[in-house]
Amino acid sequence: MTGVNYIALAIPVFFALIGVEWLIARWQRRKVYRLNDSLSDLHTGILQQTLGVFTKTVVFGVYVLLFQTIRLAEIPATGWAWVACFLLVDHQYYWFHRISHESNLPWGAHIVHHSSEEFNLAVALRQGAFQPLFSWVFYLPLAWLGFNPLMFLACSSFNTLYQFWIHTRLIDRLGPSEWIFNTPSHHRVHHGCDEKYLDKNYAGTLIVWDRLYGSFQPEEEEPTYGITKPLASWNPLWANVHYYSDLAHLARRAPNWRERLKVWFMPPAWKPEWAPEGPGARPEVSPLSHGAAGKYDARAPRGLVSYIMAQFVFTNLLTVGLLFLGDRLSVWQQVGIGLLIVWSCADLGGMFEARSWVLLSEPLRLAAVALSAVGLCQILGPPGEATIWATVAGSTIYFGAFTAWFLSYRSCFRGREDATTSLEAA
Repeated sequence: MTGVNYIALAIPVFFALIGVEWLIARWQRRKVYRLNDSLSDLHTGILQQTLGVFTKTVVFGVYVLLFQTIRLAEIPATGWAWVACFLLVDHQYYWFHRISHESNLPWGAHIVHHSSEEFNLAVALRQGAFQPLFSWVFYLPLAWLGFNPLMFLACSSFNTLYQFWIHTRLIDRLGPSEWIFNTPSHHRVHHGCDEKYLDKNYAGTLIVWDRLYGSFQPEEEEPTYGITKPLASWNPLWANVHYYSDLAHLARRAPNWRERLKVWFMPPAWKPEWAPEGPGARPEVSPLSHGAAGKYDARAPRGLVSYIMAQFVFTNLLTVGLLFLGDRLSVWQQVGIGLLIVWSCADLGGMFEARSWVLLSEPLRLAAVALSAVGLCQILGPPGEATIWATVAGSTIYFGAFTAWFLSYRSCFRGREDATTSLEAA
């Protein structure tokens, strides 16, 4: 039993609305987007969708198994059943979201969404790759009650889709509707790292859950966005694992096994006596450069940014191919493309940070992309001989042109310690 991937189908709409928000912000002369930050948002979203290709069958399969074996009844797909299912999905999302902020293990997956220091529609796509591995458990009661898996999947998708539009600074208060619905004002509070805004407004669609369970906070002044210990990186892989790295660092210092286990399940604000700095502590990392507002803002020269954007397009095409054509590929072919997507996201983030390892990694990645194009041509075929030779020629040109383009900026990659000077000089 499979369902429609509404999130994947909505991707073109997401990009269109991001463009509209950017244009409106420009017209209003407001600084809402930064290219490096937004690409980091989109890369984390790509990683989440890529991993989802390999986990959704197992996660959704557990729901289907419980529905088929232990359901109390099979609820018919009436209008009231759809309303009940949506309300229960939204209620369970509230508790998943709240617990994700109150326990270190799920917070390590959810922190990805909060680690941007901006707040815009691109941030809505900044999702933790491991988050679905924690969320599915909260929805199993719906399978037990008897809600059809496809009904649940649709309601869950629409709950996620609703939350896209509330990631904006351009919409102010919305009057009486804010008593019932989650709105941009409410969600701006949730993304704030100011003391009074921390761990508030967990709602998905309906803010009534926060009002009912005592976690509601109105927006009083615009929040400071981000997390209390800034990520200071554009690397989407590091964004997904950095908090777990912090927890592992702390657990190694624990005096016994009981304390080691507590590290992973206590709240993020927990500070044990043997480590007063708390679970988020790690050796300080010096950011490459900061803007006037103190935000992390490592940049690349304009020509290299153009290169990054071109490769970002190729990465998106690979992702779309995996999402919509993956069923025609073997598991190992899917894994290969998935790893190539992950590799691409890591390299493009590393370019903004002038990481020296990218000098070796990127030409190898370009070669892998070129070879994969030839391989996919044969897999999705059967192509004629002329098509194969055309693909080989195109892949060769792609590899040569982009390798030369990238290596023309090799002087920018001198390692982290010299990155700021190098990039500014370029």
